[in-house]
Amino acid sequence: MTIEVWQGDITELTVDVIVNAANESLLGGGGVDGAIHRAAGPQLLEECRRLPEIRPGVRCPTGEVRATAAYALRAGHVFHSVGPVWRGGGNNEEVLLANCYWQSLKLAERMQLHSIAFPAISCGVYGYPLQQAARVAVAEASAWQRTHAIPKRIILVAYSDASCKAYQRALQNSRPA
Repeated sequence: MTIEVWQGDITELTVDVIVNAANESLLGGGGVDGAIHRAAGPQLLEECRRLPEIRPGVRCPTGEVRATAAYALRAGHVFHSVGPVWRGGGNNEEVLLANCYWQSLKLAERMQLHSIAFPAISCGVYGYPLQQAARVAVAEASAWQRTHAIPKRIILVAYSDASCKAYQRALQNSRPA
């Protein structure tokens, strides 16, 4: 079982599932969400539109996950997870972000998927501080692997040098001395 840091475009990975840092509507957006929708093709948007709304405009509340097919992507599935908007850290942001990772891993296990790739959820326009988000991602992935057999491979995808370094630092600091 491994936790890896990989720098590059998440849409290029050949894995069982890539996680999309989505918005609550699941109808595409900017950043990684837009990149995944563009790479997957229009069928992804069509499937997302068919997902039921929990309330007007919300198909996936913050901290939760929804699964779709991956269409033109190399991955087998896309998990859409909505991270929290950073509001200073006093609004349950860490718990909500941790839940994005945990619920995605839980769904991957239930679907018997062995490899999963995560972007830096909430670190784009949602403003979550990169170092803190990397610590949450590593903590959740590490905790999961201590008590679960799959997914066997967890990839933390860094789009930039800064996010790559943040993930590497968080991984290094999470290992016993």
